[in-house]
Amino acid sequence: MTRVKKGVHALKRRRSVLKQTKGFRHGRKSKERQAKDALLHAGAYAFAHRRDKKSHNRKLWNIKINAGARELGMSYSRLIGALNKKKITLDRKILSDLAQNHPNTFARILESVK
Repeated sequence: MTRVKKGVHALKRRRSVLKQTKGFRHGRKSKERQAKDALLHAGAYAFAHRRDKKSHNRKLWNIKINAGARELGMSYSRLIGALNKKKITLDRKILSDLAQNHPNTFARILESVK
């Protein structure tokens, strides 16, 4: 039986880790052990922050809706309550976009709710 050396696969694995850590700071981009550890942490943070991004965006949408509604003399909570009573199903993303980019349309929605 011929002898099989595992150097090729080990080098390939190490090289791929170092490629993924390109742009990291200090030894985390060039030292194998630090790079591997940095990648593990980066993956954990990416997973968590993909979820955080959703709540962060929702908060921003609420702020934009509130600002648009207050300009027209209504608060955010009253607007959302009135929309629910009238069974107007516009989500917050759309409402915030209307409040920011299409104020006339947003004003018409507020008038239909009042």
